Amino acid sequence: MTDPTTIFAPASGIGRAAVAVIRISGPAAGPLLTHLAGPLPAPRTLSLRTLRAADTGEILDRALVAWMPGPKTFTGEDMAELHLHGGLAVRLGVLTALTAFPGCTPAEAGAFTKRAFLNGRMDLTQAEGIADLIDAETEAQRRQAMRQLDGALGRCVADWRTRLIDLLAGIEAALDFSDEGDVDAAALDAALFGKARTLRDEIAHALSDGRRGERLRDGFTVVLAGPPNAGKSTLLNALSRRDAAIVSETPGTTRDVIEVRCDLDGLPVVLVDTAGLREALDPIEAEGIRRTRQRMEHADLILSLTAAGSQPATALVSPDALSVRTKSDLDDAPADDGLSVSALTGAGLDRLLEAIAVRAASMTGGDALVTRERHRAGLTRCRDHLDRLLQGADLPELAAEDLRLAVRALGEVAGAVGVEEILDRLFSGFCIGK
Repeated sequence: MTDPTTIFAPASGIGRAAVAVIRISGPAAGPLLTHLAGPLPAPRTLSLRTLRAADTGEILDRALVAWMPGPKTFTGEDMAELHLHGGLAVRLGVLTALTAFPGCTPAEAGAFTKRAFLNGRMDLTQAEGIADLIDAETEAQRRQAMRQLDGALGRCVADWRTRLIDLLAGIEAALDFSDEGDVDAAALDAALFGKARTLRDEIAHALSDGRRGERLRDGFTVVLAGPPNAGKSTLLNALSRRDAAIVSETPGTTRDVIEVRCDLDGLPVVLVDTAGLREALDPIEAEGIRRTRQRMEHADLILSLTAAGSQPATALVSPDALSVRTKSDLDDAPADDGLSVSALTGAGLDRLLEAIAVRAASMTGGDALVTRERHRAGLTRCRDHLDRLLQGADLPELAAEDLRLAVRALGEVAGAVGVEEILDRLFSGFCIGK
C-alpha cells in the first residue's frame, strides 16, 4: 500500500551539532527535493546543493542531498535526505520550508518504520528489532536486536506459517474435494498429524528458552533484600557507583523501590533497592515492605543481605537467593559461603559482581528467538491449537479450524494475517480450480 501523504522528520538528535539529517518519504519526495535544491541528483549519491526558500529565494543552507527512488528504499517509497549544517536556525528554516510544501506533513513517531512494514519491506518482528536496537544499552542487547532486525524470528515464523498453510490446504482438500480423483484423502490424513506434531515440537522448543530473550531485552533484575540496616542502600550505591539511594542509620529509611540500570560484562542488569523486611506498624513502611516482597517474587536473582555480626534472615532463604554478608570491614570472621563484601572499603565487590554476572549469563546467554511477550503469546496460542488438533485427531473439521487459528496466531506474530494465501495454495497445489 502507498500512503498519499509525504512525511518528513529530523533523523538526527536535536541540539547543536556538525550535521543534521532530515528524511523525507512519500510521493512528493522528488518534487519537494527539486523545489528546494533544483534538479534531482543521480540516485543514491550525495550531491552538494544550495537550498532555497521557495517564496523568497533566500538561501537556507549549502547542504548535501540524496535522492532515493522507490521501491528499493527503507520505506518502499520515494525518499530523499538532506544533510544540513547542524545549527538550530538552519534546521528550523528547512523544516519550515518543508511544512509549507503542499501534501507534506511532519512524521509521527515511528512513521518511517511503519511505512516500511506496510509496504512489505520488513515484517513486524524486524520493525520491533529496530526499536530494540535504538533502545539497546549493552552489547548483548545490541546483538539480540540485530538478530531480530536480520529476521531471525521472522524467518522461523514464515517457515512455520508456510508449512501450516500447506497442511491446512491439504485438510481443506480432504474435506471439500474428496471426490476429486487427484486428491488422496487417506494419504493426506496419514501425513497431516505427523507434520503437525513436528511443527508443534519446534514451536514448543522455541518457547522453552527460560525467557532468555525477554530478560536480556528488559534487563536481569537483581533485588537487594534483607532486614533494616543490612546495608542494602549502601551496597546499591557502591555497585552503581553513584548515590542513587539515601543512606541512614535510622531503620526504615528506604520505603520505596529504587532501581538502577547497569551494564555488567555487556549484560543489562537492574539493581533494585528495597525496604527492610520487618514487622512494620507505620502504614507507609508497611506498603514499602509489601512492594519489596512483590519485587522479590518476580526477581531474576535475590541478594539476601545480612550485616556482619547479625543472624541471617531466615525469611529470605530460598534456592534462588544468593546470601551475602555485608559490612565485612566491621567483622574479620569469614562468611560461611565465602561471599562477604564491604561497601565502605570495596572488599568483595568484584567477587559479588562476578557472581551476579555468572547467574545473569546463565539465564540470558545464548541466542533467543522470542524477545517480547507479544511473540511468546502468539507462539503459545499456535502451540496450544496444534496440541488441541493432535488430541482430536479423529475430528478433521475441528482439526481444520485449529490449523486456521494456528496460522492466524503466527500471522499476528509477523504482522501478516490473511486467507488469500490458503486459497492460492489450495488451488495451485491440487489443480482443482475448474
